[in-house]
Amino acid sequence: MNHLLILPVLIPLLAGAFLVIAFAVPLALQRLISLLSTALLVLIAWLLFEQVMAGNHVLYTLGNWSPPFGILLVADRLSVLMLLITAVLAAFCVLYAGRGDDTRGAHFHALLQFQLAGINGAFLTGDLFNLFVCFEILLIASYALLLHGGGIARCRASLHYVILNLVGSAMFIIGVGILYGVTGTLNMADLAVRVANAPAEDLPLLTAASLLLLVVFGIKAALLPLLFWLPRAYTAASAPVAALFAIMTKVGIYAMLRVFSLIFGLETGLVGTIAWQWLWPLALATLALGGIGVLGAINLRNLTAYMVIVSVGTLLATLALGSRDALAAGLFYLIHSTLMTAAFFLLADLIARQRGAAADHMVIAAAMPHKRTLGIVYFVGAIALAGLPPFSGFVSKVWILQVAGGTDRQAWLWALLLIAAFMILIALSRAGSKFFWRQSGEPPLRLRVDPARLGVVITMLLGSVMLSVAATPVMSLMLDTADAVLSPGAYVEAVEAAARQTGGER
Repeated sequence: MNHLLILPVLIPLLAGAFLVIAFAVPLALQRLISLLSTALLVLIAWLLFEQVMAGNHVLYTLGNWSPPFGILLVADRLSVLMLLITAVLAAFCVLYAGRGDDTRGAHFHALLQFQLAGINGAFLTGDLFNLFVCFEILLIASYALLLHGGGIARCRASLHYVILNLVGSAMFIIGVGILYGVTGTLNMADLAVRVANAPAEDLPLLTAASLLLLVVFGIKAALLPLLFWLPRAYTAASAPVAALFAIMTKVGIYAMLRVFSLIFGLETGLVGTIAWQWLWPLALATLALGGIGVLGAINLRNLTAYMVIVSVGTLLATLALGSRDALAAGLFYLIHSTLMTAAFFLLADLIARQRGAAADHMVIAAAMPHKRTLGIVYFVGAIALAGLPPFSGFVSKVWILQVAGGTDRQAWLWALLLIAAFMILIALSRAGSKFFWRQSGEPPLRLRVDPARLGVVITMLLGSVMLSVAATPVMSLMLDTADAVLSPGAYVEAVEAAARQTGGER
């Protein structure tokens, strides 16, 4: 048994618990504990990454209870990739928040650690009920993080966010209950075998459960028509919280991939599942609405929130194609979009701090004291986010266009993806001209740009350059990951082997 696998859940859980109990410790110590925790998560995720890239599934049976009865953690290429992205993003958010954003409310670092525990648990769990539990952990932490700093706007946004997610949680438990009632198990590998061999009279209930889960994961992923909570919530959240929330939609997308490829697609394949057939039109509608929202955004944070929706629509439309190359291209785009939207939430905060009362609203105001520095950073970030060369956005979108070529869905995806990219370019250009080109009125007090905050944003933007430079090996890794997703039999075999071994030891 590999005890390394429990640490991505255990470390942030213990760190969060300690920070709650010892809430009176100096803030500097809280920041250090939070930073050490996220740094350890990066290291552990990398070590697990090296193990699974050798072609192995890493399993951990809590309490040495044999599957399918005990709690099982499973690491494969997809789950470890998501762990690594989350850990790196969390480290950037902790560094940024440590420059003063964490003083706006109580228990910021504890809540962030609890959210990381829930996110990591969702990526690693091999049991559908524990996926529900991990969703609830990360959601409860996110409710409080969204309110961090207070204010009417955050209270209103959190009300919609909480209500919709509570409805989603209720539907999740109903779907889980249906599956358990029909199959008698909730272990994902065991479910896959039983669903594949289910008698004909059980198929309507299994189909209903799969569609319920699609709705639940669609809420988490912000899939149309379940996305209207996102722009307001992400716009109202503080900058480091909004940046961390960039991974939240990807948790829903990961759950879709995991559940529908493994549980419902063991025999039929991913594209053969009924739920996956609904994904294509919904993803295109999400992409179109996100592009319209970008043009109508009133401030840079709101614009970035709609770019998250564009990224969700693009990613899900690519995954809906269902081929190996499409999945790989989608995963490459997932890395890029998560990092770049998170960086833009932080950049919006830097710009807002320099513009006084105008903040990041798209209105003409006095010149910023450090408009040249921030203008260069904004220009680079806008090019990267819009998908222009030489950044990873360009590489990922070209790959997506290539894999869609020759399919019956090429015209729709090409048209909407290129139109959305054009809309993003127009919106970012309009915002940039008002922030850095057109000025009016007396300049605000000369405010200093925090070099640490600026360094975090620049480093995140450089990640797009590094991803572009290393595109060939990263593409190869994404293709291997897509192979693993589309071959769920290996996952099932690894869990069955663990069940035989653990059962023999008890």
